[in-house]
Amino acid sequence: MKPQRIFWLEESKNFLKILIGSALMAAAISLFLVPAKILTGGTPGMAMIIYFLSDISMGVAMLLVNIPLLIAGFHFLDLGFAIRSIITMIITAVLVDVTAAYVSFPVLHSLLLSTLYGGILAGIGIALVLKAQASAGGTSIVARILAQYTTIRPAQTVLFMDLIILITVGFIFRDMEQLLWSMISIYVTAQVIDKLLTGGVSEKIVHIVSQQYREISQAINQQLHRDGTVISGTGFNQNQNKHVLFVVVHARRIPQLRSLVKAIDPGAIMVVIEASEIMGSSRIIQQLQNSQK
Repeated sequence: MKPQRIFWLEESKNFLKILIGSALMAAAISLFLVPAKILTGGTPGMAMIIYFLSDISMGVAMLLVNIPLLIAGFHFLDLGFAIRSIITMIITAVLVDVTAAYVSFPVLHSLLLSTLYGGILAGIGIALVLKAQASAGGTSIVARILAQYTTIRPAQTVLFMDLIILITVGFIFRDMEQLLWSMISIYVTAQVIDKLLTGGVSEKIVHIVSQQYREISQAINQQLHRDGTVISGTGFNQNQNKHVLFVVVHARRIPQLRSLVKAIDPGAIMVVIEASEIMGSSRIIQQLQNSQK
């Protein structure tokens, strides 16, 4: 199959994932979370705050939050990733308003059901978008910008922004119960994302076997900002030298790493295993912590 046909086939699959993921996120927001006044994390949560404090529609609020962040971090992103993210943001924003206006859905009188189903649907939607090599919001972009110029880790940025959202919920509604339900929603969404992407383990150890190990290791360093180790050895027949790349990445970066390796060497062998515990070098531990989004 020609490379161009493979490219368009992959992009078609990505678009389908984006479309389904955006629809699920829109349903979670418009049918479950917004009616119950339960906020989710990241930029959708920021957009919900704007929605509750103004006459702006939810979809427009999402664009107002996401687009400036995407523009600010455009040169930090791969062009394909940026374009897919823009498409995701636009589709999600449109579907949120369309769902709210035209989809008839019974009012739920249970905050538990609204929280759980809203968090689960949002988590599935975001996971599909991440698998399509795109972003559903600008939180990760802000994290990348701060990590580039400061010592603040991406995971700390995301956590801080979610805390700001939760504190704002407390000020807006002045209701501790509403705040606690929002915390559960954010937790459920995060757990669903991790389980769908990698079975729930946050960190992964990846071994990559390829003759083009130099190109792959350089791409990993430049695009994922990860360091690793090249292990040299021989095959079972003792007459072929082999090189294995060893790298630790966050679970959410696995789809991006997979695409990166496949683009350089379609015949490469990539083995992903769980990193349940790390001991020893502080440098390795720091690398693991920095790999979180």
